[in-house]
Amino acid sequence: MQSEQTSRTRFLGLDFDMLDDAAATNAVLRTCRGEGFAYVVTPNVDHMVKLHDKPTDDDLWTAYREADLCLCDSRILQALARRSGVELPLVPGSDLTLGLLERLSDRIDLSIAVVGGNAALELALARLYPGPRWIHHVPPMGVLANKAAQDDIVAFVERAKADLVFFAIGAPQSELLCHRIALAGNARGVALCTGASLEFVTGAKRRAPPLLQRLKLEWLFRLMSEPGRLWRRYLLEGPAIFRIWYRWHRQLSPHRGAASESTGPYERR
Repeated sequence: MQSEQTSRTRFLGLDFDMLDDAAATNAVLRTCRGEGFAYVVTPNVDHMVKLHDKPTDDDLWTAYREADLCLCDSRILQALARRSGVELPLVPGSDLTLGLLERLSDRIDLSIAVVGGNAALELALARLYPGPRWIHHVPPMGVLANKAAQDDIVAFVERAKADLVFFAIGAPQSELLCHRIALAGNARGVALCTGASLEFVTGAKRRAPPLLQRLKLEWLFRLMSEPGRLWRRYLLEGPAIFRIWYRWHRQLSPHRGAASESTGPYERR
């Protein structure tokens, strides 16, 4: 696969790619027409809390560590990293998704697959971005505990051979399935684990205004928008990130957290 030289910086046990939004978009676009399969993860506070609830040899850690691109999707993570002397570029999954779709809106030679969502989402995407061929798979709820549904998703991605695959079924099932697909070696294209990004792009859900994003209050806007679904994530589980960061920060060695040179984002396996 075509790739570019980049470096990674370690923070809270993950190696983040030092690419800004434009560079990440370009990297995906350069790779999506290749014959192999690559996937992108965009860790935020919720993802990091889930990871640190697991032992470091758990399959979930492996799925994140072996991703072809790992991009920081949280201003709170970025701010905590800065407190530890680590500068992480911010690449929100929603911005990456929007940038890719805008660049590809008239590309009739490309195909884009979506795992998740519903028929309304599919119609909205095809209306907004009519160029690419859209392919859709709607799995049942509870994918994480449904082996048959997981098998169906893997078979769909392998059969679709799409240039881009958007996983809209949330974490950690998206990341675990992308890793499984990568290991099998029967798919192609670039998969993106970007959560609710497609719903923001189509207007099915409203994203926080730019001011609240800059104030690091996007979480509060989402909580107020969907309190019944998100109260536990933001009020009970999310605050654990400060304990996780504090413990990691205290254990820093003089060299830990420094950027390390590595091969390009699609040549790490």
